[in-house]
Amino acid sequence: MVVAVRRGESMRSVARRFGVGLGTVQRWVDRAAEEDLERVDWASRSSAPARQARRTPAEIEHEILALRRTLRAESVLGEYGAAAIRHELLVGSPGDPARAPSLRTIGRILERRGALDARRRVRRTAPPAGWYLPDLAARRVELDSFDVIAGLRLKGGRDLEILTGISLHGGLTGAWPEWTATTTATMVAIEAHWREHGRPAYAQFDNDTRFQGSHGYVDLFGRLVRFCLSLDVVPVFAPPREMGFQAAIESFNGRWQAKIWGRFWVDSLADLQARSARYIAASHIHGAVRIEAAPARLPFPEVWVFDPKAKPVGQLVFLRRTTERGTAEVLGRTFEVDRHWSHRLVRAEVDLAAGRIRFHALRRRDPTDQPVLREHPYEPVTHRIWNRPAGDDTATETHRE
Repeated sequence: MVVAVRRGESMRSVARRFGVGLGTVQRWVDRAAEEDLERVDWASRSSAPARQARRTPAEIEHEILALRRTLRAESVLGEYGAAAIRHELLVGSPGDPARAPSLRTIGRILERRGALDARRRVRRTAPPAGWYLPDLAARRVELDSFDVIAGLRLKGGRDLEILTGISLHGGLTGAWPEWTATTTATMVAIEAHWREHGRPAYAQFDNDTRFQGSHGYVDLFGRLVRFCLSLDVVPVFAPPREMGFQAAIESFNGRWQAKIWGRFWVDSLADLQARSARYIAASHIHGAVRIEAAPARLPFPEVWVFDPKAKPVGQLVFLRRTTERGTAEVLGRTFEVDRHWSHRLVRAEVDLAAGRIRFHALRRRDPTDQPVLREHPYEPVTHRIWNRPAGDDTATETHRE
């Protein structure tokens, strides 16, 4: 276009020939001026003005930076942030409030000029799924998490509960609505689920009594714990009032309520069970690729009968946070862990066959470093002992089984 104009053709005819506006031709001719075309800078330029009309004048910015340096060196209170700078500007120019920008403007000036001391929050990479169990984090085994959704009510005022489950790596889901998710109903549902899909290496629960058993006795193994141990599945109990360990099952609980309970009007338990079963079957089809890519599950034994009175054997895992004295409570007992590891996470491995309990340190920042902090001999009592409240040094009441 510039060459055509320089040869004598009018700008309007050049614009019609190239299919552009007259202003476009005029802009590029002005850009070229009388320079050699090979030396002209044809790069695109911003249409924004070189200086924003509402930008703080440069002299005020320089004054703000100078005040910050002065306050940092001489302030009695040691304050030299945006609030202190604005106060000095108002004191120095009482008749000219325009010379004292707002706190946010001063903060932006300090940030733009690189005059802030505060460091931005470091976003560390999240630990791998199941980081608190090394073989689980390495995807050598699978874990199933179970929970109960409570507080749902059908028309007529009848409350119900939903036992839910999901595998950590495969996302294999399950949901079983019942009037009450008792321990017996939980064992029946889990047994059917494991018979159909296979057993995981770990089964994770919260500390609800229907899962762990009564908290009122020392060394009490609930029926569900004995059920898992009889199938060579390690029960894992999440730490109370801790975020993250139950994230997978809590997320599925919310998803189930949004896709089933919040979408449909159900007037009976049978209707809810049918809708839930269709949703679970569809989720298995939808997530088939992920389920197949997960670690292999163990087959359910062909001949197996649960005996709740049999002596429990195997291993249990308790995730706990230590107290200010570096102790941790497991199965109604208080164990010394490490006085230098107070208010920190630990993994307590109760090995019933070896007769010991071992405490490992847990760090989200370094999930692969899990050293052993303390090991104690452990032998469950053969008689029932009431669990004493913390700080109670009175004799425990003993009941023979």
